[in-house]
Amino acid sequence: MVKDNVFQTYIARVSAFHPNARLYLVSAIFTGAALGVYRLLFNFYVLSLGFDEGLLGQLITITSMSALAMALPMGYLADLLGRKNSFLLGGGVVAGAVAAMMVWPSVLLFYAMNALMGMAQSLQTVTMAPFLLENSGEEERMYLFSLSSGLQMAAAFVGNSVGGYLPGWIAARQGLAATSSLAYAGALGMIAGAALLALIPLFWLQTPLLRKSDRAFFAPLAYARKNPILLSKLIAPMLVTSVGAGLFMPFLNVFFRVVYQQPDPVIGNVLAWGALAMGIGLMIAPPLADRIGKAQLVVITQGISIPFLMLLGYAPWFWMSALAHYARLSLMNMSGPVYTTFVMEHVEPDARATVASLVSMANSFGWAFSPSISGWLQVNYGFGPVYALVIVLYSISVFLYWKFFWPRPALAFTLPKEALE
Repeated sequence: MVKDNVFQTYIARVSAFHPNARLYLVSAIFTGAALGVYRLLFNFYVLSLGFDEGLLGQLITITSMSALAMALPMGYLADLLGRKNSFLLGGGVVAGAVAAMMVWPSVLLFYAMNALMGMAQSLQTVTMAPFLLENSGEEERMYLFSLSSGLQMAAAFVGNSVGGYLPGWIAARQGLAATSSLAYAGALGMIAGAALLALIPLFWLQTPLLRKSDRAFFAPLAYARKNPILLSKLIAPMLVTSVGAGLFMPFLNVFFRVVYQQPDPVIGNVLAWGALAMGIGLMIAPPLADRIGKAQLVVITQGISIPFLMLLGYAPWFWMSALAHYARLSLMNMSGPVYTTFVMEHVEPDARATVASLVSMANSFGWAFSPSISGWLQVNYGFGPVYALVIVLYSISVFLYWKFFWPRPALAFTLPKEALE
């Protein structure tokens, strides 16, 4: 009976989605598939050209630093263009940047295109949260945030599953080696095409432009000065997590290749099933949060993920590391949209776009600096010290979530009898 009620509630929440939200979800599926293939193959593409992990770290850093530096201007631009045009511009730039790196591979172009992609992704990120808030009611909002991320991960499952084989298929048709730069370049061309397909549903969005009086370039800074304690508590755990994630997650495919000597198709399947596990976790998170609370879900799931994080990095066998990856990815990330909803609910409605920009900056901060540090450590010392730092930082993040947001029972006390007379 309880299961039936949960299922019926889920269906009712999804059925209440606004038409704009439905169109966005269709676009998110194509975007998730394209990004799944891109994240799997781009690192291998760069390495196939003769570059090392140091350059990979620099490219990831450039992407994240441009996203960080441009978060405030992109927040203003998102209000200036409107939600629809912001999505279209951001998605178009990403597709164009991927295509350019396929056609004209060089270090300078890689730097330029990754910087451009960081700006475009920043524009999409600061647009997404306000857009989902504006196109959802209070009851279905958490479900929309979670389903949006969950569908992207499910699509990334398909993208990773197919992506691991794409270079081999292209190589077979062209008479090339499966790990050649030309085979990887052909796969990147297909990614750019999928990214363009993701734009098609967005043309039917119906979103208003903000009035000039509603836009303020320095609004995030003003809000930070007005609410420093609340904002610090909301953002600090995410900031610590981003530093840890930037050290390792961009190199996960390289980790499986270097440490466990696995080929591209196997790595693609591992990342694919990981994305599916994460997608399932994201989709079951809302009813769990309804039952135990948003903050409690964040602390419990991320706390349980830490032992699996340790096993992922130090397992003696590949299969054990892969299983730990599935469990860790699902547990660590399933509460992400729930926490985003939690953050949005703790700020005034007219400040939500502002806070979305600041949240985007927090998420980009670690990724802006950590990959370069990680690349240098890998080249000189391997993955050991990198992974130790990740475990420490993720543990600190879970502690901060618990310290700031875990509900504390009120202190019970009895007044002296004379105080009552």
